[in-house]
Amino acid sequence: MSNAHLTLVSHHLCPYVQRAAIVLAEKGVPFERRYVDLSAKPDWFSAISPLGKVPLLIIKQEDGTQAVVFESAAICEYLEETQPGTPLHPTDPLARARHRGWMEFGSSILSDLWGFETARDSNTFADKHKALLAKFSRVEAELGDGPFFSGEAFSMIDAVFAPIFRYFDVFDTLTSTSLFDPLPRVARWRGELAARESVSAAVTSDYADRLMGFLRNHDAWLLRQAA
Repeated sequence: MSNAHLTLVSHHLCPYVQRAAIVLAEKGVPFERRYVDLSAKPDWFSAISPLGKVPLLIIKQEDGTQAVVFESAAICEYLEETQPGTPLHPTDPLARARHRGWMEFGSSILSDLWGFETARDSNTFADKHKALLAKFSRVEAELGDGPFFSGEAFSMIDAVFAPIFRYFDVFDTLTSTSLFDPLPRVARWRGELAARESVSAAVTSDYADRLMGFLRNHDAWLLRQAA
């Protein structure tokens, strides 16, 4: 197990950052957070981020050397392999591979979610709502009795989906998206994740205000529904 000092380079709204923060919290691993403004990237950040994106995990080794891991999936896998705490992947290779597939499915939902939250007209909004409903319906069919994706144990898939559901905690204050009304298992899972300490601690207390500012900056159709 690693005894390295860990720093999670973050952005306040990034769902991929939240994945890593949740995994760190679930593992009980101490870490620092360093926030960057992605609209005015500092030189030190650009120098160590090959894709110019967050999250980054800066790993300061016991001998004083430093390494950087980029991309949330790579960061989460590194943490799973090197840190103590409850495993967040199944031990069975087939189950583990299927988990990784559903994690990627969660990333595809984030792509549709971007279009949903930045839609500026009713037609685009409706199209993205339809796409999201189709994908969450696939998740509904996969879920069991819960409380988490794979039953009693919190897993990496839960860390991926929790930031997705968090968006809707803000959207629901503006208008009823009704997205989860026909999906009782997904709705129940969403509630369980929202109550998880690692999930609530993955963002700062002003997350909702920051997301509202993002919506205003994009002239989002969602805001007009609240008018």
